Amino acid sequence: MTRRSAIFALCISAAWGCSSGVYGHSRIYSPLSDEEDALEGAVAYDPVMAARDPEGWKSKSVTLFGVVTARNTGQKGKTDITLSVRSLEPRNLCETRSEDSCRVTVGDRAHATMHADLQLSTDDDIGKHSVGPGSLLRVIGRLNDEVHPGDGSAVLSASYYRHWPRGFYVTSAAREHMRR
Repeated sequence: MTRRSAIFALCISAAWGCSSGVYGHSRIYSPLSDEEDALEGAVAYDPVMAARDPEGWKSKSVTLFGVVTARNTGQKGKTDITLSVRSLEPRNLCETRSEDSCRVTVGDRAHATMHADLQLSTDDDIGKHSVGPGSLLRVIGRLNDEVHPGDGSAVLSASYYRHWPRGFYVTSAAREHMRR
């Protein structure tokens, strides 16, 4: 093996070993391995279609992205999270040409309001980067039979969630000062 081909092989293997990390610092969205497992068979939440066929949607596992607008104590030790449902942008916005400057990017417009019942991890429950207003969540789960008593919106019982604290993601409104 020549020196040049050895360097090339080393670079390729290093690239394969790299990941976008827990906060998704890459040009396109990269699910974590646990997230990929949870996504098996899930469909993207469509609030219009879910309203037209509520029984059909309750039988499906659904996934959505949402910006947290409120956090309250839920029932049975869970947390009631109010989400402003957003679309995931096809490409993440980046501050520079470097992938580590890229941030997961969601649309700046809300499609619906949704409540999610979550069992938060300790790190996401308490502390500087805990789930709270302004956080971004990807939630996977099933729609409940009931609507939320406070505002009548749909409720999702989460089987999986992924969290980005405020400042660790951007909305498409950041397009003016970031690049694709």
